[in-house]
Amino acid sequence: MAELRQTSDSRPPDRQAPSHFISRLRLSNFRNYSSAALDPNECHVVLTGPNGAGKTNLLEAISLLAPGRGLRRANFDTLALHNGSGSWAVAASVETIYGTVDLGTGLEAESNSGRRVKINGAAAKTVDQLGEYLRILWLTPSQDGLFTGPAADRRRFFDRLVLALIPGHGAQVAQFEKAMRQRNKLLDENGDPSWATAIETQMAAHASAMHFARLDTIAHLNELLRLEDDTGFPSAHLEIESQEHVGAFQTSTELEEAYIQLWRQRRQLDRAAGRTTVGPHRTDILITNTDKQVPASICSTGEQKALLVGLIMAQARLVKQMTGLSPLLLLDEIAAHLDANRRASLFSLLNALGTQCWMTGTDQILFDALAGDAQFFRVDEALLTPIHP
Repeated sequence: MAELRQTSDSRPPDRQAPSHFISRLRLSNFRNYSSAALDPNECHVVLTGPNGAGKTNLLEAISLLAPGRGLRRANFDTLALHNGSGSWAVAASVETIYGTVDLGTGLEAESNSGRRVKINGAAAKTVDQLGEYLRILWLTPSQDGLFTGPAADRRRFFDRLVLALIPGHGAQVAQFEKAMRQRNKLLDENGDPSWATAIETQMAAHASAMHFARLDTIAHLNELLRLEDDTGFPSAHLEIESQEHVGAFQTSTELEEAYIQLWRQRRQLDRAAGRTTVGPHRTDILITNTDKQVPASICSTGEQKALLVGLIMAQARLVKQMTGLSPLLLLDEIAAHLDANRRASLFSLLNALGTQCWMTGTDQILFDALAGDAQFFRVDEALLTPIHP
């Protein structure tokens, strides 16, 4: 196992110090890595190398140190090294203003206990506790079709933005989906109506929490986007589109009661459909390019990519503004579809934000402007080699 460390004697004058950053990363039997070790400093991290070398796997490992299922949303039992034992582990030391925090997660194939999460060596009660120490946002090439793809993709993307601001949001979504599956099964089996009411009451509580978390995040994000000066990226406006027009409700109690009544009335329809046909799981997020006053869905491919980057960077600034924590950013193949001016804008925003950003690409030259602001590593067949540009 190669242990790689880069140090920095001084911070560039235009770069703010990150409030949180990874100073130690260890992988064991994860994806194509039998083992890997990086000890970066507070600067950005640039990983370059050929396709299939393992760059995105490193980002995925880091993404699992936050609440949720990671940037690929893969089943945890599929993350282990091929032909290995089936177990895997990811561990990191995170430097914070309060000191170093050790985070770890992994799967023991023999125990059948599911994914484990540890904080400073002790088992965490819930995965949401990771959000107290590390907020993470990411962009991957698979999200490039976000504006023209299905509503589920936009909902998942936006829920990740919410999760970086409200760590408990992920648990609300998971509990809602679990209760909804129970309702669907009960309706299919023509089960006890009183039991359906109990399940729908649980669903309504989670649905209300989801809705108001989304609504609050959109309100703050839109306000930040409206007031900001030119960032080099298109500005956007977001809006929730809901089948049941729940936006008019001002309190959780009102919304919960409305959902309970709605689902009770639709039991027969939902039984015939084989699913719950209305609810927060059907919400869409409408995004407008406000610079051109057109829906994001009809913008060019390049404009859509720029809109995505602008949204991620705006949410990162919002998280820092509202929580005091600069989120860690994972930007996979970020530079390939940005022109030179937008790459320069992105690098400037990253330095001003005060974050540690992990970026990947096949061509190192696209990141040359970050020399002095970043640490460079070559990734080739799961081997990591430091580069000194």
